[in-house]
Amino acid sequence: MVTGSRAEYGLLYWLLKEIQATPEFDLQIAATGMHLSPEFGSTYQEIENDGFIINEKVEMLLSSDTPSAISKSTGLGMIGFADAFNDLNPDLLIVLGDRYEIFAATTVAMFAKIPIAHIHGGETTQGAFDEAIRHSITKMAWWHFVATEEYKNRVIQLGESPSRVYNVGGLGVDSIQKSNLLSKKELTNKMGLKFSKKNLLITYHSVTLEDGTSQKYFESLLNALNELKDAYLIFTLPNSDSDGRVIKKMTKDFIANNGERSISFTSMGSLNYLSTLQFVDGVVGNSSSGLAEAPTFKIGTINIGDRQDGRIKAESVIDCNPDQKSITTAIKKLYSNRFQNKLKTVSNPYGKGKATEKIMKILKKIKIPDELKKEFYDL
Repeated sequence: MVTGSRAEYGLLYWLLKEIQATPEFDLQIAATGMHLSPEFGSTYQEIENDGFIINEKVEMLLSSDTPSAISKSTGLGMIGFADAFNDLNPDLLIVLGDRYEIFAATTVAMFAKIPIAHIHGGETTQGAFDEAIRHSITKMAWWHFVATEEYKNRVIQLGESPSRVYNVGGLGVDSIQKSNLLSKKELTNKMGLKFSKKNLLITYHSVTLEDGTSQKYFESLLNALNELKDAYLIFTLPNSDSDGRVIKKMTKDFIANNGERSISFTSMGSLNYLSTLQFVDGVVGNSSSGLAEAPTFKIGTINIGDRQDGRIKAESVIDCNPDQKSITTAIKKLYSNRFQNKLKTVSNPYGKGKATEKIMKILKKIKIPDELKKEFYDL
């Protein structure tokens, strides 16, 4: 199993626990990317504190967020994973998602003839280069664990055999159902949160297929939030994507001027994050969590811009443009009586849980192929 970010590890946690507890499996974990970076909270320590052994640490993250640095980081990752997989000699590789750290790992696994099981393929994010990475991983993978029937069909459309594509639902829903979520008092004591009458959780990532828009769009968001004098604002800082540091600096400057009603976290940790979702009115920004996890809590999501365009969305998601007027209008809609009443009947399109159990059942049955020759499945 390879993990490179806090968010993806949170989704994998319960699956890792199940694999660890299954006698016929020997769990090996390779941590890489943001997990190993002090700038992003050195979250490999969270993995170890959860009772897992990290078998390999693959350093690859350069101290820069430029396109050149990300390309070089990907290359460093491939060098590191070549050594790691040679040492670990895994029978199969399980990965989740669409980040460049995972792309580096799967490319090396493909060359090493290690079969790959890919989780959360078939999804689309038209505003980010994750889109191309995700579909590339799909073509390198042998088994596919997808979150919806539409995503299953898309993986098959990419030429993958239907016999190896499984709709198991979203792992984020599993995380919510399996976790012993913290109370508001526990979050206040542990995280220093100061809940108010209105509360919003904000996560905004750069739109990686656009040049120089991060500052402009995020400034529009901050200006809209600044109008909410009666709301408590909880920021989670962005990933190691292009222009991520611009968003970080702007967030810290905003909090410096609004310390009593705002707070930020480099990494909240999965349990703290999901626990916080219970007590906020909505998620604001362009994170996939607003689409995959927030609907289960029956809270609203203000989805800004086109980073998540193409993903399946619940009725709790309010799409808006990345300008102050549009964001302000979306916030007003979020707090309207009509929308709040609609939230009571919202269902999450990413399922009702049990994804971990479904994946485990399949993993126990599958046979490691003698050779990784795939025929392109034509529709």
